Amino acid sequence: MNKITAEHLGRSAYIYRQSSTYQVVNNLESQRRQYGLAERARQLGWEAVEIIDEDLGKSGGGGTERPGFQKLLAAICEGRVGAVFSLEASRLARNGRDWHSLLEFCAVVGTLIVDEDGLYDPRLINDRLLLGMKGTMSEMEVSVFRQRSAEAIKQKARRGELLTTVAVGYVKTDDNRIEMDPDRRVRDAIALVFRKFSELQSIRQVLLWFRDEEVMLPRAIYGGGAQRITWTLPVYTTLHHMLTNPVYAGTYAFGRRGSKAVIKDGQKRQTRESFRRNWNDWDVLIRDHHTGYISWEAFEKTQSVIAHNANRSGFGARGAIRKGEALLPGLLRCARCGRRLRVAYSGKGGNTQRYVCHGTFGSKARANCIAFGGMRIDRAVSAEVLDRLQPLGIEAALSAASAQVEKRHETLQQVENALQQARFEAKRTQRQYDAVDPDNRLVADELERRWNDKLRQVYNLEIDIERLQTEPQPSASVPDRDRLMSLGADLGQAWDSPGVTPETRKRILRLMIREIIVDMTEDSLPLIIHWQGGDHTRLSIKKNKAGHTRWVIAGDTLDLIRTLARQMHDEHIASILNRAGKVTGKGLTWNRSRICSVRRNHNIPVYREGERQERGELTLDEAATILNVSPSTVRRLIKTGELVAIQTCKGAPWIIRQDEVQKDSVRQAADARRARRPASRDPNQITMQL
Repeated sequence: MNKITAEHLGRSAYIYRQSSTYQVVNNLESQRRQYGLAERARQLGWEAVEIIDEDLGKSGGGGTERPGFQKLLAAICEGRVGAVFSLEASRLARNGRDWHSLLEFCAVVGTLIVDEDGLYDPRLINDRLLLGMKGTMSEMEVSVFRQRSAEAIKQKARRGELLTTVAVGYVKTDDNRIEMDPDRRVRDAIALVFRKFSELQSIRQVLLWFRDEEVMLPRAIYGGGAQRITWTLPVYTTLHHMLTNPVYAGTYAFGRRGSKAVIKDGQKRQTRESFRRNWNDWDVLIRDHHTGYISWEAFEKTQSVIAHNANRSGFGARGAIRKGEALLPGLLRCARCGRRLRVAYSGKGGNTQRYVCHGTFGSKARANCIAFGGMRIDRAVSAEVLDRLQPLGIEAALSAASAQVEKRHETLQQVENALQQARFEAKRTQRQYDAVDPDNRLVADELERRWNDKLRQVYNLEIDIERLQTEPQPSASVPDRDRLMSLGADLGQAWDSPGVTPETRKRILRLMIREIIVDMTEDSLPLIIHWQGGDHTRLSIKKNKAGHTRWVIAGDTLDLIRTLARQMHDEHIASILNRAGKVTGKGLTWNRSRICSVRRNHNIPVYREGERQERGELTLDEAATILNVSPSTVRRLIKTGELVAIQTCKGAPWIIRQDEVQKDSVRQAADARRARRPASRDPNQITMQL
């Protein structure tokens, strides 16, 4: 003990405690021994004793942060530590880096290291050698123990017997196997999750359906070494865990996630990977290990759909089905750079969609490789899909009818299961209440309250079932079946039905099409449709010309506006177009402002007073005045071809050339018609000369 000097005693003695989580919980005797080191430090002459126990439950192997150890090193470097006490010197650090850093700092400032075997001064070469050997042997010991433990765990996992926890929907048997939960309500609820995902193809849509229908799912709570099931409305993580866990496919898996070492703040840290391994890289994969809710093939398909639904997982992913009128997002791929095309909405209300490729990176980068309107290509691809689905139309119609009935049945079945379990719990609570002494009101009152709560829950569920049973239920009646059969025979009509949402159309297209390679030429869009079955089809779709959109005005209507603008004012033009049944590009009627807008966009000048007279054009009334006949007489002359005139459309004014009216043949014909008198039916009637 002659190594202890007054300088050491003038500083503080530090007691460093470090144990694993298991040791903190179970090895209480070791805890008492470590706290007892403070008394030993006082016996050796130290008055100031500091205890550092921030690292309890943390490994000293160097894979985790140890704030207590960093605090100890900081105190040593500041020269405030006379000695460091520990049960075993090697327990201060179980990795070479931390251990030798501790020895180096202690040697520089003259800090002693004390354990149950002795007292060491790192400044002395013999003590330094002994401490170095202890640290090396301790690190080797930890590595051997860790390797043995890991191999034992893997060996048990290779047999499919490593069952730390059991997923909801399964129970662990006495012979260390797992089997489906005997509770039918639990089984039906989990099977419903997989059926709804197969139908909706999106975890979020499944979540919305469960919460809208208020269908609850089982949740496992572990406590006291047992598993207890509670029922709650699901959250996203619950559904994601069920749909990505291979245990529900009857498969035992081990090592789905790996660990890797990273350098953080100059130190090694062991972290969990933030992504799942591919199932080919799992340490253990045993198919048909137990009874599954779905097959392995269905599980693989589910994982593929979930991966493609990730909108930001790279340009190779389709992305989830979202709102919007465009039908091909996630299916179109640029033939020039290989990147997925994105959809961009514009216009009032976002009713105009365009597919745009923003190029890729590297040597193949192009600024906006291709971009084109989406309506024409959507219609062409939809027609191609409907053509292939036409033979299956009747079968699809009947499936749609049964799906409506099945949807209501699923919700009703879940509520009936909940009611059956609620009645069981109410009876059990009643038995507990009947078994207690009525005079013991402290217990009886609480059991009575629980019984009333269970009865109230039963009553609410009975009300829900009565509501579901009394609501009009969809059924495939004979008239409905006939209508569905007719729709199945004409899928085009069913596809364009107002009741079919864009999301439904997108889902059908994705079931049929794997991807579409698209390019763009001056006047067409060459397509290669890759079907899910491996076949492919080539199409060429004509492009719209610049300015030709679905809102463009018909060519004959525009020509009519040009002609009428040389004859009359805008309000008169609007009246004539409306009488002729002409509409705007959006199907609206005409008014003065819309005529002005068309003239402005197509550079058509406004009508000027006296313009017709300068061109030598007369109206019907003006020609009648010159010929001294009625307008109806002029119409007869035009009808018989005696007078040449032009009428742009029915309802438009007649345009008569002034030189045509001055012709002698026209004047003679007008005079002859003016001289005519209506013939009397009575031959004895005398005409009066006035």
